This record gives sequence, C-alpha cells and structure tokens, in this order.
Amino acid sequence: MARRADWRIILRIEDLDTPRIKPGAAAALLDTLRWLGMDWDPDPDVPDQGAGPGVLVQSANIAAYTHEMRCLAGLGMAYPCHLSRTQVDAAASAPQEGAHETPYPASLRPPIACQPLDFDFPPPGQGSALGEGQRPNWRFCTPPGVVEFEDAFAGPQRIDPAATVGDFVLWTRRGQPSYQLAVVVDDNRQGVTQIVRGDDLLDSAARQLQIRRALDMEPEPTFTHLPLVLGPDGRRLAKRHGDTRIETYRAAGIPPEAVIGLVAFWCGVLPRRKRLSAPEFRAGLDLSTIKRSPITFTDEDDQWLRSQSR
Repeated sequence: MARRADWRIILRIEDLDTPRIKPGAAAALLDTLRWLGMDWDPDPDVPDQGAGPGVLVQSANIAAYTHEMRCLAGLGMAYPCHLSRTQVDAAASAPQEGAHETPYPASLRPPIACQPLDFDFPPPGQGSALGEGQRPNWRFCTPPGVVEFEDAFAGPQRIDPAATVGDFVLWTRRGQPSYQLAVVVDDNRQGVTQIVRGDDLLDSAARQLQIRRALDMEPEPTFTHLPLVLGPDGRRLAKRHGDTRIETYRAAGIPPEAVIGLVAFWCGVLPRRKRLSAPEFRAGLDLSTIKRSPITFTDEDDQWLRSQSR
C-alpha cells in the first residue's frame, strides 16, 4: 500500500514491554523483514539508536513521552492510581474473554483525579523514592462519549472508550509509558499520517484519538485495520498452535517467495497458493479482495509451506 501510494515508510522498534523483550529480538526482526524483501525509509531526524540510522527505538526516547505526560497531567487529563489489577477486578466488571486489560470505571477515580497535577506529584504522605510495587500507574481521564472515525478497510467506527475500557493506563509502575501513549507521541513527532495495522487494535484507535485531541495534535491520521491471521481455533496465532514463526520456515529452507505467496493467497491476489515475489505482490494487492473476516492459518497452509523447501 505504502509503495504504491508513494508514502514514506517509518520503521520503529517498540520495545517498552521490557519483561517480554528478548535480547537480539530487534536485530532478528530486521533481518526477517529484509529477507522478505521489505524495506523502509530512514527518518532523517533520528540518529542511530541501535537499530540502524533513521530507526526510532522507543526505549531510547523516554524524555519525549515524559514531556507529553507532564502536559496531560497539567491539563487534568491524567492522575496517579495505586489500585492493583486485582483490586480493580474486585470493584469493576470482569473483562471479557481475550481482553488485555481490566475496565476501569470513573467511579474508581481518586479525589485528585481530573485536576491539574504535576506528573511527579507524590501521593499524600509518601515521598517520590518508591519501589516499583509502591509506585502508581498513571491513568487517562477518559472523556465520556463516542469517538467516531472512518477506517479505510473496516468502515465507519463508533467507539466509546469510557464505556468499554474506562480510564486506561498511560504510564506504568515500571516508570515507562504505555503502548497507547508511546505510539501517539511517536506518530505525531514522526509525522505519521497513515496507520496500517491489525484489527486487534481497532478499539485502540479511539483511545489514541482521545489522547491526540487532549494534546491538540493535528492532523489526525487515517486508519486502515486489516484482519489478523488466526489459528484453527479462532485465536491469535501463537505458540499454542505450534512453531509457525517465519524464522522456523526460513531455517527449514523455505524461500521468501513461498511465504509471500501464501499471504497473497490469503489476500485474494492469487487464486491458489504459489510462490510470488515481493514486487509481484505489491503490484497485485487490492484491499477490495481481502476478506472482511479473520484469516485462518490452516494445516494445509503449513503443509504447503513445508513442501516448498528448496
């Protein structure tokens, strides 16, 4: 999509989920992208932060998120919360199956919530030198009401974050920004106007638009949320479905054209599975041929890939 529309492609290493980041993961990811024939445009404003010139690494840019966090707190749009997830679960409705966070209703807001605060504001009777277990999360004062936007693939959207997730976390007890805050800050400062990603993040778009509007970030980006690849059980493709990593197929001698050809088949570019080069896939891709339903990685897909070994 980007190359055909003459967009600039920004590569960013989102490595703030530190407990789950494995050493060497970023380098392996970049190697896989290159193997598949994918490329990107270095950001001239970003020095080499360990992933190559022009590639922004989130963990090397904490100051930028701290600045915007201070702005949100000063606007009365963020507040510290010491409740644990267990305590929130006990006070609020249990999350739906597959949800990644517990809804946090406005009824749980502390008295200081939604007032102008200093981001370094210590809780009453406590200093700032606290261990991780004592530090608060900082939550967004989620405004009530529906957020409307047009998704280029999923169509018109009407999402009410206050009703579905409530006051979501902006800054974690580990002293790091959450995904929701970090991507908004980075998208804005890197001039991102087109966001293309999996539809598991469709609901996140509404939250991110609320953060952008609170910080007066304009213009707002256009979203395109595409179907995820799921396992035969309808759940996100993961270890529970076996070793389906691209690196595994590559190590078995499967060429990149086979992986691209399978994706092209899923996207309706090809009527059947067959090898396809990256340039051929770019030339044939059309959003109108992609199914609106999730894509399933079947046993037949796996068997076909394995049969393509050089």
